[in-house]
Amino acid sequence: MRLTTIMKVGLIASILLSLSVNIVAQGGGSLKAPEGKTQRVRFARGRTTAVLNGAVVRATQDRYILGAREGQTMIVHVTSREKNAVFTILDPSGTALAGTDEGSDAMDWTGELPLSGDYSIWVSPTRGNATYTLEVTIR
Repeated sequence: MRLTTIMKVGLIASILLSLSVNIVAQGGGSLKAPEGKTQRVRFARGRTTAVLNGAVVRATQDRYILGAREGQTMIVHVTSREKNAVFTILDPSGTALAGTDEGSDAMDWTGELPLSGDYSIWVSPTRGNATYTLEVTIR
């Protein structure tokens, strides 16, 4: 191999490595295994709403799992003192529901559920740490 070819290959490899490090440092564009808590949501007898309190630190996510049926309506709302808690909702197949996909910084969402099964609500901070209240309603 000629020296210029080796230098070009090395330069391209360095650029690709740099880009991949930046993507990982920025969160990678996809949800990873939760580093916070995982909790199943239980509704009190006769109730359709659950209120959950928690706190997440930078680079972690709390995951809440709840069963629901296709056609039911889910309403999710998160509040935090510094308005820095957001959520993503994954359907039973692992696909983010429209309007809650990563990067949309959802704080409120209402929609009809497309599938029956376990849904996951991932709460994460947009910056720093976040102490939050998550309200989930299924009708």
